[in-house]
Amino acid sequence: MREIVRLALEEDIGPGDVTARACVSEAQLARGRFLAREPLVIAGLELLHELYEPPVALAKHDGDACAPGDIVAEVSGRARTLLERERVALNFLQRLSGVATAARQFSAAVAGTGCRVLDTRKTTPGLRALEKAAAAAGGVTNHRMGLYDAVLIKNNHIALAGGVRAAIERARPAGLPIEIEVRTREEMREALSAGAAHLLLDNLTPEEAAQWIREIAGRARVELSGGITLGNVRAYAETGAAFVSAGAITHSARAMDIAFRLEPA
Repeated sequence: MREIVRLALEEDIGPGDVTARACVSEAQLARGRFLAREPLVIAGLELLHELYEPPVALAKHDGDACAPGDIVAEVSGRARTLLERERVALNFLQRLSGVATAARQFSAAVAGTGCRVLDTRKTTPGLRALEKAAAAAGGVTNHRMGLYDAVLIKNNHIALAGGVRAAIERARPAGLPIEIEVRTREEMREALSAGAAHLLLDNLTPEEAAQWIREIAGRARVELSGGITLGNVRAYAETGAAFVSAGAITHSARAMDIAFRLEPA
């Protein structure tokens, strides 16, 4: 977090905030409040401790639902510092709260089905850890953090390895969890016969997915992906899949409306 915050401040402030220096005396002190301006799930609050000197008073915690007008945090200190860090703080809070809010919506949409929603690696470069933390705060399950912590064999791996079975056999010595994407029923059957325990079915309709899952008959866990939206996620969750993954939670989350209000101390 510290390095991400440093880079963000450096990008925005550069050699100095010329407006704050012109308008506000160096000795001026102030208090600031971060306010929700629409219903949202808050995330990213711990970043405020990296952005501001104490005291930072958090009125909410990551994952809390907020109503319009709710105070989420308060900061105080030199007015110039509060002004120059306002946009960076809001950018983080608005973006991460958007991810958390989308995650909560997806999680609520599948409630009672026994299916879990996964996030993906479709994140903002450099912000993956923060966005995945926000997704978890919203109630979904983090999938892979990167290419290093699980094996996910996809169509290009299969093509280069020489087939489904060959790809699975080559991956076993890694000693990591193995998931494989199958695009046809023939690939699905080959993966099952090779001992695959986790199958990824991509770009099927809910009806097609339900048919494939009936044939799999519990021999492997199933994840569904591709074209999954808030409007259809429940239909996919009701197919009997263990997981559905939705890139939209991170790549298409809308920044939430959060305001910062300052007053002299």
